[in-house]
Amino acid sequence: MTTLRLAWLFARRGATDRSTILLPIIAFAVVTALLLIVAGGAQTFLSDPLYLALAVIALALLVVPLIALGGSAARLSARRRDDRLAGLRLLGATTATVAALTVIESTVLAVAGALVGVVLALVTAPLVGLIPFRGEPLGMSVLLAPGWIALVVAGVGVLAALSAVIGLRQVVLSPLGVRTRQDAPRMHWLRAVIAVAVVAAVYAAMSALGALDGMAIIIAVLGAGFGGTIAVLNLVGPWVLRLLATGQARRARTPRRLLAARTVLESPKAAWRQVSGVAMTSFMAVFAGVGVALLGSVGDADPETLQLATDVRTGVLITVIASFLMVACSAGVNQAAAILDRRDLYVSLDRLGMPVSEMNAARGRAVLSPLRITTVGSALVAGVVVFPLAGLSLLIAPASIAVIVGCLAAGFALVWLALLATRPVLTRVLAEPSPSL
Repeated sequence: MTTLRLAWLFARRGATDRSTILLPIIAFAVVTALLLIVAGGAQTFLSDPLYLALAVIALALLVVPLIALGGSAARLSARRRDDRLAGLRLLGATTATVAALTVIESTVLAVAGALVGVVLALVTAPLVGLIPFRGEPLGMSVLLAPGWIALVVAGVGVLAALSAVIGLRQVVLSPLGVRTRQDAPRMHWLRAVIAVAVVAAVYAAMSALGALDGMAIIIAVLGAGFGGTIAVLNLVGPWVLRLLATGQARRARTPRRLLAARTVLESPKAAWRQVSGVAMTSFMAVFAGVGVALLGSVGDADPETLQLATDVRTGVLITVIASFLMVACSAGVNQAAAILDRRDLYVSLDRLGMPVSEMNAARGRAVLSPLRITTVGSALVAGVVVFPLAGLSLLIAPASIAVIVGCLAAGFALVWLALLATRPVLTRVLAEPSPSL
């Protein structure tokens, strides 16, 4: 049987597995659409250094979470895919066959989602063009050239293929371990050391920003600093969750607490992906709060300064809205994917007599408990990074605190709604406990 015929066979899924096709497509569509819209808006400010610097900051704050969401989408059905591929390996399939099947499946879903995202971006472009900056609407200049659009679609496909290949290593090296769930994830403390070092370096760079010569250098430092800080949050986040879950598992006194802690320990990276969207939003909320407080201190000024203040307010609003779109997509997709990936566990618990309400309670605790830690931690890191630029007065200003608290509350609400919205997925899994392979 050829590789393509095997790929087609794997694509013929049962009713409960259709979500493993739709969820990555939805996630990649949102990633592509937001990336095209943000990049298109940034290109309209190429001729204005000040506005370009602000656009680079917004782009750096959004691109890293978008890439993380894309990588998460590429791994949504990883556990299900690994089971099938590990079975093939045990039956004698070659490494090349397994690798080809993995790349084909992930890339096809990613490109399909990216094409849907292109359509969404084109449809919303006229609405985005109505947003005013510098006293006039952006217009259709927010549309990227066809070559850049094709490059974004290709980049999404490459991201999916790379994520699939990275996840493939454990299947190729130890197929029996994948089948028997013996490959426990490991998180090294060096992640924390790297994160602290990067945040300290960014703080030093922001403190020395005034001594830099040239707008291009300043823009590069701002973009690299903000983007690098968000990247290390994704690096250290799983390690922190594993550390906390280890202690919670030892102190657990009820089934839901133990199940919640063991759920995080099963895959700290998967647990982080479920809350990383809100963690990124809390990071951005600090910048939004400082921006609002800064605008409130403008008062009576010349028309040019007032116009800049209005445009900064618009940019902050757009960044926050885009961030919440990512949170909504990430929360809903990852919650549903977590249920599908743990289908066997939930079916076993159901047969042992655990009520569905208890499963949902444990599922909620496995998400909301890490969420409280990551949101506060991300906001504190953002405060450290922005302190050299804004100072303590803007960080603790009433307007800043109000915006930060409001964004965090909205992020918690989105995750809670995602938990409620995915309860029918668990009910359907329990009703159909034996999906077809």
